[in-house]
Amino acid sequence: EGRGIALTLDGDMLAQATQQGLSVIGEALSSIRDKEADAPIVLSCERSVAMRWLIPRLSQFQDAHPDIPVHLSVGGGSLNFAKDGVTLAIRRLDFAIDPAWQVQTLLHEEIGAVMVPEMSAIFHSGDYIGLGSKTRPEAWTTWLNMHPDAPRPKAIRLFDHHFLLAEAAASGLGVAICPRIVVSDDINKDRLVAPYGFVADSSTYGLIFPVKPGLRNSEKMLLDWIEGIFLAV
Repeated sequence: EGRGIALTLDGDMLAQATQQGLSVIGEALSSIRDKEADAPIVLSCERSVAMRWLIPRLSQFQDAHPDIPVHLSVGGGSLNFAKDGVTLAIRRLDFAIDPAWQVQTLLHEEIGAVMVPEMSAIFHSGDYIGLGSKTRPEAWTTWLNMHPDAPRPKAIRLFDHHFLLAEAAASGLGVAICPRIVVSDDINKDRLVAPYGFVADSSTYGLIFPVKPGLRNSEKMLLDWIEGIFLAV
């Protein structure tokens, strides 16, 4: 049109179709975002920590935030957040950390020898069974090196996980080397005793999540709550 440029009839038809298509795409993206906002938070946690420590406390968050659904899964070691469908993960940091993750330090691990109170005399006599975990078979050696004056077990039996190990100790099957977080409730209730206390074993627990796309407000609330309860360990 003169020196200007104008759409042809075909171009105008295509422009209208494009606008309609972009509008439909925008509505679809909005719907997806709305669904994501209502999606539950999937919290993955080490098995023994989940069963012996986190689950008894999770109702505190649920009661305070009944509108924020949290699904708990168990697992250890590295993970793929997108593939595994996980939002936040509590892990013992004994594996390579992806640079695309953010890690919040939660707790420096401590271990100790624990037993039922009635077993104290047998323990000090050295006539006892040592209980250990297959996930950390070197735990007894590490602990005995830290306590050279401690009586040595006459035999050592291994369990698959620390939650089984802690329950075995609480049932009087022997003396177990356990992380403090796994047995803290039993210690507080005098169900188990730790004559030598607990010592740091140089490992750490952390809360992990992807840096991108970042956390929703509900996920930040759960993160803050988790950090708070770990401070009380």
